[in-house]
Amino acid sequence: MAVVTVGSAIVSLEAKELVYGAIGLAGSLFGVATLFFLLNAPYVAVFQIAVYIGAVAVLILFTVMLVRQEGLAKEVKPKSTTAAGIIAAVAVILALTFAVLATNLSRFTAITNTATYIDIGKLISTGDAPVLEVLALVLAASIVGALALSRVDRGGGAH
Repeated sequence: MAVVTVGSAIVSLEAKELVYGAIGLAGSLFGVATLFFLLNAPYVAVFQIAVYIGAVAVLILFTVMLVRQEGLAKEVKPKSTTAAGIIAAVAVILALTFAVLATNLSRFTAITNTATYIDIGKLISTGDAPVLEVLALVLAASIVGALALSRVDRGGGAH
């Protein structure tokens, strides 16, 4: 998952088109969410998916697509990527098949959930409060960045 996260971050930084950069950002954020799941922090992982991928990445995508000027868009000659797509699909299917076969899910037992909303509130407000505050600040910075991207200079003069 670290390879997916770092690889998507590199794609988002090196993309020639802003749309592909935003898609790479969403992939990188999804990789971070899976790392949170692996660290046994499902609340933060779901928060990452819901807020950052579901809201921020989609907001950046729509902003880029709505504000894009025709001068920035370049003509790209269509390439035949059928063979690469088939190879990638087979690789993903094989990786998922081997991952499922390597696990031993039958040895795990179901855990009953006895937590109430009050218990979850106490847990969030005591131990996870600093983490949630940092996540809220990062979310605010992301929204400010998306708004800065969406700003269009309608006048011809300098500010």
